[in-house]
Amino acid sequence: MIYTLKNDRLTVEISDLGGEVQSVKKDGCEYIWQGDSTYWTSRAPLLFPICGRFFEAKYTYDGKTYEMGTHGFLRHSLMKLEKHTDTELGFSLTANEKTKEQYPFDFALTLTYTLTKNRLTTAISVKNTGKKVLPFAFGGHPGFMVPLDRGDFSDWYLEFSEDCSPDELVFSDTCFATGKKRPYPLVDSRKLPLSHHLFDIDGVFLSRTSGKATLKSDLSGRSVTLVYPEFPYLGLWHKPRSDAPYVCIEPWCGLPSPDGKIEALEDKTDVFRLAPKKEKSLAFSIEFT
Repeated sequence: MIYTLKNDRLTVEISDLGGEVQSVKKDGCEYIWQGDSTYWTSRAPLLFPICGRFFEAKYTYDGKTYEMGTHGFLRHSLMKLEKHTDTELGFSLTANEKTKEQYPFDFALTLTYTLTKNRLTTAISVKNTGKKVLPFAFGGHPGFMVPLDRGDFSDWYLEFSEDCSPDELVFSDTCFATGKKRPYPLVDSRKLPLSHHLFDIDGVFLSRTSGKATLKSDLSGRSVTLVYPEFPYLGLWHKPRSDAPYVCIEPWCGLPSPDGKIEALEDKTDVFRLAPKKEKSLAFSIEFT
């Protein structure tokens, strides 16, 4: 089912399947990629309990092998509605038989969207309801139309809120972590120009950014600003080797497995580890102008 949030600036549509944003409109302009089987059918999935993928879609835990697809199962899960007003929407998901086939942990996840002026905030809270340590990661994968209104794809760029010297995380050709990184040069220490060639292999994933970045063009008054100070990694992606008219700007707090290695979840890095009865909250926001 699709639920709507609305104020005098934005109209937002969100599905209870994965809590995925389907549309954000302002003055008749659609900001969210609308899905197209030619390129990518999703729009703005949320990633839990992993970001990226496991090698061979498998991992081990407590000596047993489990299978889990790319970016986890939240995006494929029907969530329970908890609250719906004009400007706030709340969902929940708890561990069940289906999740435990992939992820043998007890948890309670709440997802809340809040609309304030021209800002949409996505907040999650994960509670460990079991008796063993709960490992998890979380990320966003929102896709935005490029161009939003004017110009070509290459007329748009990402501008960080302050000067920074990010590192690029080097992934393998099959999109797994290598453990390597290299400096990523920005224009004037802030700008990352968009080009379809950026995605000839897959995406660009950065660390040590400013925690706030704006998708914009000098030809347009429209922009999208992502605010993500709690997330150590930021990815840019569209369908590789294509002229896809969108870009995903992805705040992540986890990374894929190493190439060629089926990981033991007990040893996986870049995940949160919640003790029993503990709770972890995270949030990012998107401003539409």
